[in-house]
Amino acid sequence: MTNLPIEFENRMKRSLGDEYEAFLEAFEKNDYKALRINSLKISKEDFLKLNIWNITEENRVEWCEDGFYFDTQDTDYSPGKHPYHWAGLYYIQEPSAMSPVEYLDVKPGDVVLDLCAAPGGKSTQIAVKLKGEGMLVSNEPVAARAGILSENIERLGIANAIVVSELPERLSDKLGQIFDRILVDAPCSGEGMFRKNSEAIDEWSEDNVLMCAKRQQDILDEALKMLKPGGRLVYSTCTFSENENEKNAEYVTDNFPDMKLVFSRRLWPHKDRGEGHFFAVFDKNTVSGAGDDYEINDSNGRHSSKNGHNKKDNSRKNNIGVDKKMLSDWYGFKSSLMTEAGLKKLNEEGKRYLLFKDELYLIPDNMPALDGIKVLRSGLHLGTLKKGRFEPSFSLALYLNPEDCINNVNLSFEETLKYRKGETLQKEGNKGWNLLNLDGYSVGWGKVSDGIVKNHYPKGLRK
Repeated sequence: MTNLPIEFENRMKRSLGDEYEAFLEAFEKNDYKALRINSLKISKEDFLKLNIWNITEENRVEWCEDGFYFDTQDTDYSPGKHPYHWAGLYYIQEPSAMSPVEYLDVKPGDVVLDLCAAPGGKSTQIAVKLKGEGMLVSNEPVAARAGILSENIERLGIANAIVVSELPERLSDKLGQIFDRILVDAPCSGEGMFRKNSEAIDEWSEDNVLMCAKRQQDILDEALKMLKPGGRLVYSTCTFSENENEKNAEYVTDNFPDMKLVFSRRLWPHKDRGEGHFFAVFDKNTVSGAGDDYEINDSNGRHSSKNGHNKKDNSRKNNIGVDKKMLSDWYGFKSSLMTEAGLKKLNEEGKRYLLFKDELYLIPDNMPALDGIKVLRSGLHLGTLKKGRFEPSFSLALYLNPEDCINNVNLSFEETLKYRKGETLQKEGNKGWNLLNLDGYSVGWGKVSDGIVKNHYPKGLRK
């Protein structure tokens, strides 16, 4: 690659020494492509049995148990265009970008913040590790990118995520110290994208590197205000600049004495099968009694401060903007359509209902007060409460499995393609709402009557 900025080349020569030529040669090779299995929907074993794109255990990404390299040569459908992708069975992700979350040490039940989350690769990776328990707050300040983030959260059937679009300082001011784990995958100068994106080369400059480094420090300042004592923060970039990487790790330890650098690592394109990444892992010292208080919404939408012992018990019984009488149509829909497995999956324990206008959500019971914060998605969007009836959402379809529903219609590969285009299908099924699925994996809702399936695939997503 002959068009790399000369200042960048000189810096990398000084940094890498004898390794520079190997580093430069890596830019002339094809980039590595990978996907990460969404084990909320399919196990690794079942995915490998699908036997697509010649993926086997030997193709596993070294630092991610659910990540696999793929080669799309001689295939009719690439992973990004396959119905399995629409169904959320996997997320296509640059392989080295899978590394930071593996060191975040997320456990089911944790409260986690992904501060710079779009397009959603690392957020969806975090959600898999939460296994439907606890809460994920995924933030993206840029509105257009936040919309893409929200769509990916929906596609992968994630029910316990709150998608917001705010500047870090707004979040730290509103939410306070409530997170067990925080990921800061900071916006950077993008040197790790040079091989894949020529625009990253055109936009690069030393001044931009320094500007990014300062902005990253500002983001870290706000992130650390939101980390509980005893919590963990992982900072990462996809760039090679020491100013944006090691020096920012030093910035944290120099300015925050309660933060300990546990581990840091660089992935290099000439050493590892990826574009390159840096991440640093920090643990915060434990201070007894700190970080237990934050605001939750009461049943009237008002704020109240609850200590760590009482917040769950008090919030669980309070829904927001809705009472049980208003939920009668939802309860009727649920009881008539869900199997025992589906009812168990939609168990209200540990959750609350939220009604925004006529849209019904099932939210984590410890969701903090979000007044003044731009919210794109609150937990699981169940559907719309209309006069005398309930209309299920696309999010609910992608959250459920066929075994969760009494009414199911199995689609062929070709029928699934037609369904995504918005076409009406001729299929037999039980009258009313049916969960449509391909090979046992849900793809959306259809309404059956007299051998016709009326298409309810969202119009904005049709292809």
